[in-house]
Amino acid sequence: MRIVSDPKQMQKISMDLRNERKIVGFVPTMGFLHQGHKSLMDHAREHADVVVVSLFVNPAQFGPNEDLDRYPRDLERDREVAASAGVDILFTPDPAAMYAPDASTFVTVEGVSAGLCGASRPTHFRGVATVVTKLFMLVNPTFAVFGEKDRQQLAVISRMVRDLNIPVAVVGRPIVREADGLALSSRNVFLSRDERDQAPWINKALEAGAALAASGIRDVKTILAAARDILAAYAPLGAVDYLEAVDPDSMQPVETVAGPVVLAAAVQFSRARLIDNRLALPPHES
Repeated sequence: MRIVSDPKQMQKISMDLRNERKIVGFVPTMGFLHQGHKSLMDHAREHADVVVVSLFVNPAQFGPNEDLDRYPRDLERDREVAASAGVDILFTPDPAAMYAPDASTFVTVEGVSAGLCGASRPTHFRGVATVVTKLFMLVNPTFAVFGEKDRQQLAVISRMVRDLNIPVAVVGRPIVREADGLALSSRNVFLSRDERDQAPWINKALEAGAALAASGIRDVKTILAAARDILAAYAPLGAVDYLEAVDPDSMQPVETVAGPVVLAAAVQFSRARLIDNRLALPPHES
């Protein structure tokens, strides 16, 4: 596995690969890799001639009071995980190499980024869209793989690629979970023991909401109220940032389950903000 830190070198390598007509699969990450990330790499490995994984904790997507400085990092372990997944190139740029001191260009995807995480983290998706655009320009992939746990991020990037005619296929892959249903996240390491015991109830609350939709309940308020009651009863250490039902493509709130609906939640524990989602379907589509 080759490790590349210089963005210009990465871009030169990617141009050579494209000239050689190689299929390049790309998995952008912020590192501290877990089995969820590995599942994305495995998919890329299965479909690409060359697999590139980036490790970059992007400062542009963190707000002033967020966890940029303490976001978990373990480069040696990340190298091992990437190598075990058959990754060909590990791209590890430094923030100073990615952003000029006077950088003033940003990519904003309106509408789809406004609610959910965008409401409580107003500059987050501007930072995500900007860095992903830059990474696409540097890695020049044929396709890029993202996890569906960050479903709003996936929707933002898909819309950005469509609107800007970026020649990259965006692939979403299912959430990988612990045995008790907790969605894998690099931030799970920040949970206390009691919080870790309660965190799986985020998924269970969303599952219960999806089950109500599958049983024929169409009123979103009823579904969300049931999920909220479960979180209040079984995850009292977490403060609900949002619990909403949205359209899978536009990420706009819906009032009834007339087709596929994403039930999405963000819960703030003492040192970790966890997100999760479930697809809810009406009976005829379940």
